[in-house]
Amino acid sequence: MPFWKRDGEKDIVTTASAGNVDQHADGDVEPGVDARRHTGRVKRPTDSVTLHQLFYIFGMHGVGAAIISGGISFAIAYAMYTSQNPSTSPVRLFQLPNTLAGDAVVSLVFGLVITWFVEYLVVDRDLRAGGVRPIGFVGEPERAPVRWLMLLDLLRDGGHRDAAKAKRMPAFLWDQALRIGVLFVASFFLFWCPAVGILAAAVGTRTPAGGGGGDWDWYFSPRWAPQVFKAVFGGVLALLTTPAMASFWLVREGWRLKREGALLG
Repeated sequence: MPFWKRDGEKDIVTTASAGNVDQHADGDVEPGVDARRHTGRVKRPTDSVTLHQLFYIFGMHGVGAAIISGGISFAIAYAMYTSQNPSTSPVRLFQLPNTLAGDAVVSLVFGLVITWFVEYLVVDRDLRAGGVRPIGFVGEPERAPVRWLMLLDLLRDGGHRDAAKAKRMPAFLWDQALRIGVLFVASFFLFWCPAVGILAAAVGTRTPAGGGGGDWDWYFSPRWAPQVFKAVFGGVLALLTTPAMASFWLVREGWRLKREGALLG
């Protein structure tokens, strides 16, 4: 059931069949309950992190995403910069038309948007299929700004929650856009600023301009420097942000199941 519709609906909970119930709750291979009607089987949240969850988050969604993102970024940069003429269209750090700093901003925006929605869809599919268990040992935050960021309903005085409402697609997309914006601001300072500093200090060269004086910008060879930069930038971005997003959806599903009492007895 889509997230923007599922938020405001009560799920029908039924116990797993006797033939599917595992009496040992420590492992990841454990049937759960039908926590959503017509959407498959969702396993109960874990009380501590498991090896399977670690592999799922940091292996499949960390290293795997880094390899894919780095490879795609390298291919795009190779097509963009290799054929550029350094005399007429030099590759520079800040100045157009070939600006590596600007390219990194675009990569940051597209990377976060694509990763956010891909992780939502993939993790939701894996949860419904029983391929991974939700994370249940992280407590729900109480501060209003954090609850808003985590897509949780706000708490009133006395601990009562505002009733969740079903969301249509435009409202759902707007909610996601706001949170992607928060991620962009944080990622800009964590990834973009250090990347530009490294390019300027260790890779680029200052080329004299015209008949004298120094050009304020940094110049790069159109072959290998831009390609390697985009591959590393895209790979590191995916390596660090994808596990965080996957964990977010796993934790949020654990909160949902605990709230609705969808636990095995």
